[in-house]
Formats: sequence, C-alpha cells, structure tokens
Amino acid sequence: MRHLLLFLLSLAGSFLSAQVPEITLTKGLIIKQSCRIKAQTYTLAGNPADKFEPPADPAKAIAVITIMGDHLTVDFQNAELRGALSQIRPDEFTGVAIRVQGQHVTVKNARARGYKIALLATGADHLTLENCDFSYNYRPRLLSTREKEDEADWLSYHHNEQQEWMRYGAGIYLDSCQQTIVKDCRVTGGQNALLLVGCNDALIYNNTFHFNSGLGIGLYRSSRNRLMHNFLDWNVRGYSHGVYQRGQDSAGLLLYEQSSNNTIAYNSATHSGDGLFLWAGQSTMDSGQGGCNDNFIFGNDFSCAPTNGVEVTFSRNRIQGNIITECTYGIWAGYSYQTVIMGNLITNCRTGVAIEHGQQDTIRQNYFGDDSTGVQLWMRAEQPQDWGYAQKRDTRSRDHNVDRNVFAGVRKPLKISASHNISINGENLFFQFDQLLAATQPNENLRFVRNDLFGSSAQLSATWQQAELAPWKSVNFNHADQRPTDLYAPLQTSYGELHEPDSLADGMLAVLAPEHPRGRQWIMMGEWGPYDFRRPLAMPGTDTVRGGNYVLRLLGPPGTWRLVKRDGAGRVSAGEGRVPGQMVVERDPAQAAVRLEFEYIGAQAIMTEWGEPVAAGKPYRFDFQIKK
Repeated sequence: MRHLLLFLLSLAGSFLSAQVPEITLTKGLIIKQSCRIKAQTYTLAGNPADKFEPPADPAKAIAVITIMGDHLTVDFQNAELRGALSQIRPDEFTGVAIRVQGQHVTVKNARARGYKIALLATGADHLTLENCDFSYNYRPRLLSTREKEDEADWLSYHHNEQQEWMRYGAGIYLDSCQQTIVKDCRVTGGQNALLLVGCNDALIYNNTFHFNSGLGIGLYRSSRNRLMHNFLDWNVRGYSHGVYQRGQDSAGLLLYEQSSNNTIAYNSATHSGDGLFLWAGQSTMDSGQGGCNDNFIFGNDFSCAPTNGVEVTFSRNRIQGNIITECTYGIWAGYSYQTVIMGNLITNCRTGVAIEHGQQDTIRQNYFGDDSTGVQLWMRAEQPQDWGYAQKRDTRSRDHNVDRNVFAGVRKPLKISASHNISINGENLFFQFDQLLAATQPNENLRFVRNDLFGSSAQLSATWQQAELAPWKSVNFNHADQRPTDLYAPLQTSYGELHEPDSLADGMLAVLAPEHPRGRQWIMMGEWGPYDFRRPLAMPGTDTVRGGNYVLRLLGPPGTWRLVKRDGAGRVSAGEGRVPGQMVVERDPAQAAVRLEFEYIGAQAIMTEWGEPVAAGKPYRFDFQIKK
C-alpha cells in the first residue's frame, strides 16, 4: 500500500510539473506566471547604466529578467545568466540579472554571474530563494598588497538611507522585503553575498556565503531576523599575515543602524575581517537613542578574525556560547550597556573582552585561555565633541560585573582603569598569570572577592601587594602547571541562565571540516579577494631567508608545477615540483619587481579565480608577483 501511494504521488508531481510551462529567457523578459526555465546558459548583458552610484534608486533598476506578480514559483532548473564576457574585469560588471516584484514569490535553482547585483527584490514580502548560486558577481580590485596596505580599500557601511550600499554590489540585495526565506543558496567570489535593507522577520539558513571581499550577510534597519546554520567564512580584506591586520570593515556578519532582536546562531564566520560587526547607527550617534539592541548571538564560531571576533558598540546585546580564538580582540564592546557576555570560549587573542565607556555589562562564565589580556575596562578623559551620543548619554566606565570566569594562562587577566563600581566577584578562577591586575589610572570602588588564585607562592605574594584588590578570598593550591579544563564544565552547567535558541530541524552543521586549513596564516589576499583553496597559488612565507630570498609555498589541490617564466629573480631552488610544495627564490636587487609564471597540471578539476572550471590534466597558468 505504501509503495502504491508513493507511486501515485510521483505521478501527481509529474502531472503538475507538466502543466507548468517551460520557457526560454530573453533580455527584458517579464515573467508573470509560474514557470520553468529551459536549462541552458544565457549570455544577457546587464544594463550598463546601472552602476548604482549613490544615491541609488532600486525602483529605477532595469533588470535582464523581471519576475512580477503574486503567488508565483519560478524554477530555473539550474539555468545560468551570464552578464559579462570573461575578459571583462569584475569591477566593471553592471546591472541586475533578476528582479522580483510581488508577494509570495519563490525563485529556485537560479544561477547568475557577471552583474553588479545578481538578484534584486523590492517590497517582495514572503519571498523564498532556494538553492540559488549567485557567485562571481561584482567585486572591486583591491589596492592593498602583501607589502603595504592601501587605505582606499576601506569600506564604509555607515550610511544607507539613500541605498548607498548598492554601489558595493551583491549576490542578493533585498529592500523592504518582509518574512523572506533564503536557504541553501551560495555566493562566493564577489564583494557582498546577501544585503538586507529594511527587512524584518526573515529566515536565512543553510547558506554558503564565503570567500568574498566584503560581507557575508549585512543588515540595515532590519530586525527580528533569524540568521542560522550558515557558512560565512573568509569574507575579508585588508590582511597580510605578519605585515598588517586591518580587516577594513569587512565581516562575516554586519548589523547596522537600528537592527534589533535578531537571532544569530550556529553559524561559522571564521577568517573574516570581523566575525560579527555591530554598530548602533548614525541616528543613535546623533540622538543618543535607539541602537542595535537585544540581538542574541549564540553558538557561532568567530575565530581567526584579523580584528574583532565580535564587535558590538553603542548597544545592548547578548553574546553567549560562541567560539572566539586567534583574534586581535575576542569581543570589542565599546560603549555597550547592559550587555551579557556569557559562556564563550575566548582563547589566543591579544585581548579577550575590551569595553571602553561601557555601563552595567556582565562578563560571566567565560573561558579565557592563553590571551595576552583577559578583560579590559577603561574610559578616556574626553569624548569627541561632535558625538551627540556622548553629550546625551552617560559614557563613564561603570557598574560591570565579572564573575565565574576561568582565566588560564592569560598573562594579564584584568586590565581596569578609570572605572567605577567594578565587581570581580564570584568564583573567578585565575591560573598561571604574570600580573593579575594592570591599572594605569585609579579606579573607584573596585571589588575583588570570592575568587580563587592558582600559582606559585612567589607569584601570589607579589599579587597580594596590589592595594586595589582588598579584601581578598584566595585559595593557593600551589599548582602552577594545572590546567582548569576539568573545572570549566561544572561552571557552565551549575547556573540556570544558559538558555539557548532552538536549532532548526533541517539546519546544517556549519563548522569547518577538521581537514580544512584553519588559522590566520591561511588568510591570503590577492588583487580580487581572498584565496579560496580551489586553484594553485604561490604565496611567500612570513620570513625571508638570507636577507633577500623568498620561500614560496605552492598551494592548492594536488598536482604538479613547473616554472615557465621569471623576471626580476635570480636563482631558484627548483624549476618544477609537486603541489603542495615549496621553492626558494633569489631576489635580484637590481630589479624593481619580481614575477614568476608557473604552469600547473592538476590531478582533479579546479576552479579559477573567475569561477571557470579547468578539467583535470589540463594545463593552467598562474603567477606570483612582488611589486615595488
């Protein structure tokens, strides 16, 4: 009986599918009914006038294809729109591939590349985008090099009241779309993957938005959205390992200007400029009111950010249960208030949690491991005179509570200056520290009670001399080499405040695979964005040898390489080899630049920087350059 039922359902599905017309795309086509698109590649140029320099007007955008109407389903059946020929640079892409206007529209299995914006939807409530690939669209050429940053590469998302964000392009740009669903979509090789402006109550999940040079997901005046189970890794620019680490306001996730009550959970947003970047907005800076408040940031991996794993400023939020390792700042929460930072793993950061001019923040039950500084709280003597926020709000550093945390191998667990009513109170555990408290300016009413210190007798004796930390309750087990990992789990479960958002029943596990490269040394930038490990690459190591020689790593999928051309270089250690591998290049001091050209033959198919496949066994040329 069950097999008969499945057979009948299959027949019914085939019948219904046959009733939906299959059409061929032409430029300027307006689709007003449910349909299927004939599966082929369509070369349809975008409107050259649509570069979207601000102020931009989405209503005036002329799309290649427009979907207009209510209660429509358009299945592209993996048909691909190509807006530009391969020889056109991605910073010259223009126009919109697909525009959606209407209610309850579903677009699935679409592909579009070579446009300024792949899909633009305005006022399209209850829109569903499913299994779409909008990779390899607009991205600017980056001016920063391995040797030197160029500040022209900095992004600015501070203003978008007149659609200024459109100038940056996007795989998906949603304007004033309510209750949208975006699932199982992919954007790579662009600047921005998904931008939401004035969009509320959306569900964004199971997407892969990675290896872009700007943002994975960006929100502006968008609230009550759920961003869950997404891969948002390597959305980055402004980084050269061992040379500079700037990020240039790129991020895995961006929340700007009155974007509140969003749930951000179970995402992987590693190796991005910031893992998450949240800013209250210019209206808050001018008026002192509002903010990006009450966002719940739970269970994400924000590791390996050149700047901040999480940046939340001028707002009130909850940051709980996240993994934040190898960042300059684990959490930067300047001017935050009533923010809860709880149950996070924060390790190998320069500073674990940094809060300037914050009030009534709670730092509880976190594990700080091998950071240079654990918690830093402070205030400056003066505020910028042009900040309305500073004129209308209390901006003292005051009334913070730091309790039940573990500090293991943190050189300076506490760095607190010019702050009021700070409580280090409630079974904090301090292991293997150099200096328990660093204070460059006096604090008022700093309380340090009911904490446990682990260290040598000499270390504890020196710590006792810090007059600001009386009265004490410390326990000296004299186990300087003890690691407290066995003590942290009980701290996580012994208090009833660790509530968490429900994961989605069909939500994917968004974590980097164990074999995937991990660590900031694997952020490798080129002229057009971050390296994505899908093709061969020659990259110098962090050190030179013998003064002017370079050790080059030959990275990428398994294969062989040979050197076919060299300029500005002397001897090389090898002229051919295997990938991955390395070679040593002698720099010719008489030459202003170095350029090496390689030929690679892969054991498997690869993908070029422009998203073009190269079959296994087919030669592929790539180069390495150092410019003066």
